[in-house]
Amino acid sequence: MMTTAFTFPGQGSQKVGMGRDLADNFVAARAVFEEVDDALGEKLSDLIWNGPEEDLTLTANAQPALMAVSMAVIRALEAEGFALQDRVSFVAGHSLGEYSALAAAGTFSVSDTARLLRTRGEAMQKAVPVGKGAMAVIIGLEGDDVESICRNNTGGGGSCQIANDNGAGQLVISGDLANVEEAARQADAMGAKRARLLPVSAPFHSALMAPAADVMKEALARVEMMPPAVPLVANVLAGPVTDPGRIAELLVAQVTGQVRWRETVDWLAANGVDAFCELGAGKVLTGLARRIAPDAAAIVVNTPQDIADLLAR
Repeated sequence: MMTTAFTFPGQGSQKVGMGRDLADNFVAARAVFEEVDDALGEKLSDLIWNGPEEDLTLTANAQPALMAVSMAVIRALEAEGFALQDRVSFVAGHSLGEYSALAAAGTFSVSDTARLLRTRGEAMQKAVPVGKGAMAVIIGLEGDDVESICRNNTGGGGSCQIANDNGAGQLVISGDLANVEEAARQADAMGAKRARLLPVSAPFHSALMAPAADVMKEALARVEMMPPAVPLVANVLAGPVTDPGRIAELLVAQVTGQVRWRETVDWLAANGVDAFCELGAGKVLTGLARRIAPDAAAIVVNTPQDIADLLAR
């Protein structure tokens, strides 16, 4: 019997049409999209399935949309008799995926999660004027080297920090545009395989997101939270947590803090997980799991056939 972790993707995995086959094949999956539509007071499902892509990519839309697809998978599994607490040992999610993980584990309702992610997306977009912040991916340098580059580029009150440690030599930095641009140039000069700005609308997971963290602290205080059915391995902790109050604190810290994904996967593997199942759109986390924990199984679950295959395992 494998020890399984369910993981949930973050922003960037969205694409028009995602989850349509789930809604067409599972009544329980379609009900998730209807619940999200009702919670937001709009037909987000129409945008998810029909586009346009540029609107789906907007942070305030992409975040609840990706959660909806992940939860459609969960509800389809549950409708076939799958009980998360009996088959899964841990949940984890990349950035916004942490909210999907918590919804899957019963900490939040789907409706509350949709509203929280709409609030989160809007707050993150408003926190920094367009053009002031930036993010860059750096591939091929050690974390200590990238940390040093970031420290060298925080002069004059500017911000530059590691936002994501995705493992396999891939780090993402975030902060003020000029600082991030200079850090990327220095990384390139140090021999990085790649150091380029990302096409994002705000400097996520940086100190510049502090206004959004304040918004999320207030929003989370208004939402009912239950202990998760299985422990969450939190982004900023890279360790397990089950207390709702502590989870809320970590979700607030996550807005400005680092997504420690490499350490999260390492922790899971070190604690017996030998199967990583990515639930939702795309397969980014599956690729990362295969590189970080090559001895573990890593599978994507986002189609009716994937669901059938998982149920048969």
